[in-house]
Amino acid sequence: MQKFLFSFLVLFISFQIAAQVSSNFEYLDVFQLEYANHPKLSPNGDYIVYERKGFDIMKDRSKGDLWLLSTDGRKIHHKVTSREANESNAQWSPTGDRIAFVSSSEEGSEIYLYWTETGTVAKLTQLENSPSNLEWSPDGTQIAFSMKVNAKPPVLAKMPEKPKGAKWVESPRITDRLKHEADGAGYLKPGFSHIFVIPAEGGSPRQLTSGSFNHGGSLSWSKNGQKIYFSGNRNTDWEYDFRNSEVYSIDIYTKLFEQLTTVSGPDYAPKVSPDGKKLAYLGYEDKVQAYQVTKLYVMDINGGANKVISAKFDRDVDTAEWAPDGKGFYIQYNDIGKTKIGYMDLNGNVSELVDNLGGTTLGRPYASGSFSISNNEKIAYTISYPERPADVALLDKPSTKPRLLTMLNEDLLAFKTMATLEEINYKSSIDGRNLQGWLLYLPDYDKTKKHPLIVENHGGPILNYGPFFSAEMQLYASAGYFVFYPNPRGSTSYGEEFGNLLYNNYPGEDYNDVMDGVDEVLKSGKIDQNRLFVTGGSAGGIMTAWIIGKNNRFRAAVVAKPVMNWISKTLVADNYYGYANSRYPGQPWENFENYWKFSPISLVGNVETPTMVMVGMDDLRTPPSEAKQLYHALKLRKIETVLVEIPEASHGIANRPSNLITKVAHTLAWFEKYDKK
Repeated sequence: MQKFLFSFLVLFISFQIAAQVSSNFEYLDVFQLEYANHPKLSPNGDYIVYERKGFDIMKDRSKGDLWLLSTDGRKIHHKVTSREANESNAQWSPTGDRIAFVSSSEEGSEIYLYWTETGTVAKLTQLENSPSNLEWSPDGTQIAFSMKVNAKPPVLAKMPEKPKGAKWVESPRITDRLKHEADGAGYLKPGFSHIFVIPAEGGSPRQLTSGSFNHGGSLSWSKNGQKIYFSGNRNTDWEYDFRNSEVYSIDIYTKLFEQLTTVSGPDYAPKVSPDGKKLAYLGYEDKVQAYQVTKLYVMDINGGANKVISAKFDRDVDTAEWAPDGKGFYIQYNDIGKTKIGYMDLNGNVSELVDNLGGTTLGRPYASGSFSISNNEKIAYTISYPERPADVALLDKPSTKPRLLTMLNEDLLAFKTMATLEEINYKSSIDGRNLQGWLLYLPDYDKTKKHPLIVENHGGPILNYGPFFSAEMQLYASAGYFVFYPNPRGSTSYGEEFGNLLYNNYPGEDYNDVMDGVDEVLKSGKIDQNRLFVTGGSAGGIMTAWIIGKNNRFRAAVVAKPVMNWISKTLVADNYYGYANSRYPGQPWENFENYWKFSPISLVGNVETPTMVMVGMDDLRTPPSEAKQLYHALKLRKIETVLVEIPEASHGIANRPSNLITKVAHTLAWFEKYDKK
């Protein structure tokens, strides 16, 4: 009897596991996802501290803790502190005995210290605002950081005193700055970012920089610990010269600073070489165009003998870390849709080491991820798969194969049937260019039938999609749709000329690139050409609106957070000052016809496709007024339409998990309404 019960129990558990394995990815699974971010190797390479990110289903927010992980086979893997607060920006001390990090709570963000030998945690600061860009001095006695210092807002008029007990409205908010708001942050309180140092044993922070300028970015100490290198813009016309920044040094004792670069354009992310004699940084000379490749430069520590290292490398150098011997760099870059780590020598020759970095943007499959190196050239990085968010992987030596050190979602995704991804390569019908996209298969699709297709256009438009995990795409596939997401001209990772094809020409032939990709996917025979749907957000919303203004091939469309009218968008968005000449020649009032020609609202008279219009109610990048222009126009034309306004959502709708689910659920509901087989 006991043997029978045991056999029955084994059989029952087997059936339960099989049932779990066969289930698809679902809405509430989004809240259970975790991913690794910013893995930082200890100096000797024995440990990694990383951010373990996830979501709080009760508060509908992301959360993140620091976790410590051994690399030498001891299987040490535990949370750094017992605190229930967000932790980030971890930085090892030069000797590896301490970790400085930032922790945020309802009381604000502060710098904390963790002692690796004892596990002791102490708060070092009590700051006015949130610190960032932590960097240890070479001798481990000081920590540099940057922080915004508040300033008083302008006052134009002196108001009379209100009677005692009177309930008047609050005083008006007066703004005289070019940049006074930012999507996701809202109104920006007056103030400027400055650089500080604090003793590593605690004490009073000391402000180094001053003046009505912003300073910061990543910080780097001189080898003798006397100077800090940083980026900023101290030009008198810095507000309007907003693309420009220079590399500076400041003496931490005298506070005297030197400007080390002068070329117009962004110069940033300075890194002192291991021997202290050279300084590397990223940037480019601004030609005022749609897209320019970010280059790697090296100069003498005093600013002389400046040289472009990556001159023959037609890709953005997103991150560059000196090799321990100072003879080259480990770099992060995007290439043909993938995010990679490579080694670049001082002559600009690149050897690819890793081609699967990413997995830290869970909404849509954008390039992301980070890496770090140890003194003995171990490389820790966020490894990416189409079916899973980022885990921590390790290259013990650049010549070895990576080791997977975490499997953060094994408890969830091992029991889910996830959609698989196929790379799609095709030719442009306009000029024969090589183009690339990605086709996500619906799980366990029936090969004897043809299935519906969702075309998902990426944002930017100067961005790229890649073979990365995307909760949104997985949910579309789980609902029974193939998903095609292309990288048309203007996308990054294909070189400067390809990305700059949208200069004074957007939207343009990128529309043809998308439609060419759809035709290529149809050749597979898997797709029902009468069941096509199209969507996209931001620049993807622009493309979606442009597509339905150009053809009627799609049964339904969801236009999310679009720009419909470049004239109105350019003057109301949070980045209103950044479009003239780099996007279109002149300001809207100087080039009205051109701005209008590229506005999707100019094609609204052609639209026959049932269209859902979606926008976050707090969106400052593509404000709700843009979405309403399309909705109102379609209502006046009696085209089937609906407006979905998502509360507590900025431009990044997916920043809150419930809003990501809301976006996908409403998109699918609209498509299913018109998906008549």
